[in-house]
Amino acid sequence: MDNAEFVTGFAKAAIDAGARALRIESVAYVRAVRSAVTVPIIGIVKRDLSDSPVRITPHVSDAEALADAGADVVAFDATHRVRPAGIEELVRAIKAKGKLTMADCASLEDAEHALAAGADFVGTTLSGYVGGPEPVDPDMDLIAAMRRFTPYVIAEGRIRSPEQAAAAVKAGAYAVVVGSAITRTEHVTSWFHEALAKAYTRQEGRSAETVLAVDIGGTKTMAALVKGAAIVDEILIPTGRGAGPDVWLGAIAEKTDEWRGRYARIGFAVTGIVKDGRWSALNPATLGIPDGYPLVDKATRLFGKPVFAMNDAQAAAWGEYRYGAGSGENLVFLTISTGIGGGIVINGRPLPGLAGHFGLIRGPSQGLSPLEDETSGRWIAAEALTAGHEADATEVFEKARQGEPWARAIVSQSTLRAATLCRDIQLVLDPNQIVIGGGIGLAAGYIAEMREHLKDVEPRLAPRLVAAKLGSRAGIIGVADLAGEGG
Repeated sequence: MDNAEFVTGFAKAAIDAGARALRIESVAYVRAVRSAVTVPIIGIVKRDLSDSPVRITPHVSDAEALADAGADVVAFDATHRVRPAGIEELVRAIKAKGKLTMADCASLEDAEHALAAGADFVGTTLSGYVGGPEPVDPDMDLIAAMRRFTPYVIAEGRIRSPEQAAAAVKAGAYAVVVGSAITRTEHVTSWFHEALAKAYTRQEGRSAETVLAVDIGGTKTMAALVKGAAIVDEILIPTGRGAGPDVWLGAIAEKTDEWRGRYARIGFAVTGIVKDGRWSALNPATLGIPDGYPLVDKATRLFGKPVFAMNDAQAAAWGEYRYGAGSGENLVFLTISTGIGGGIVINGRPLPGLAGHFGLIRGPSQGLSPLEDETSGRWIAAEALTAGHEADATEVFEKARQGEPWARAIVSQSTLRAATLCRDIQLVLDPNQIVIGGGIGLAAGYIAEMREHLKDVEPRLAPRLVAAKLGSRAGIIGVADLAGEGG
């Protein structure tokens, strides 16, 4: 694809999809693309020199040729290394042609020097490429640091996903350059290849059995036949809050009776805590459960199959890690629904027990009551009633979208508390991402408003919030996967 026809085709396709500018390598390609598009072009020349490590537009003649070919901005290596032409000399030559300049930097010191020399833009292009092992992620800290000196920071380097591009803007980038993730087929294919190879490796030795997965929540129970990440069949059963676990198990057995013979194991994802197969409530307001209810023993006798059980949010965290938004990275999962639950996956293992029960955190700002009692769906409905409106959480969100002040105030308070919780989680665990799920957490605009509450947080301290991909099925997929491994 290294010819003008392909490069021009890539350029036109990118513009059709919404790109606002192009970064083009070589005088010939700048000239070819310039004749086909009207958007701004950042031009560079790459050379391998025997007497200098500088590769990007090393000579004044390169910069002048790019300007003559139609580049609106000429980019050059602005690192502090042995070079054939000084930064000041390059800036003068480019400006003499009436063009703008972009300094490709590796450090904040590079950026300060380039700005002092008159550079119009500074970029993070060479961060991680001037010595030592190459990092995996974009340099968000450098973006934020540069932003303190100039608003014209261009984020570039290892930006492989829309989420990373958005994070760069949040860190202070004026513009974002995406290279290999769009134009380098061999790179993108290798990323998918590596991810799939890891996934298949993790799958080796795993059971291919179909699992009956059951998610007992505060208002409804979902039962499903699960194989891998695929939902083979599913049903919903109302959770009679006052009936108790014996009745719930009986209803599940009755409703799934026609599935007998189709599954080999059973996984239960439940609100509260499971320890040694016994189920207890941590917040009875969510669901009243007798302390130490022998869930695994009773379910094993009732269904006649091996049973595994764990907290529903912890199971959902594992589901998102394995098959959803987690991408195999350390994560915290936060479900905001009837209550607030959570799960933690570190180094490829879910943390059991009390880990992740973030909704039970108490503090002076909540009057020493659990956080979920002043944030979640129940609280939203109660606040609406206090304000004189009989409405459930869904209706409150709709009224908020319509601009009703009382509803906007309730949603804003809920999102502020959830955002503050995420900031605290980031400071304690420093996960790669916090995955937000649950009926409230995934309500239209909820995560966006959480991010708005976090916009003034220093970028290196700010959590990366992503929406759960498995939705309400994360718990059953996660617990099925763990049950298939025998827990």
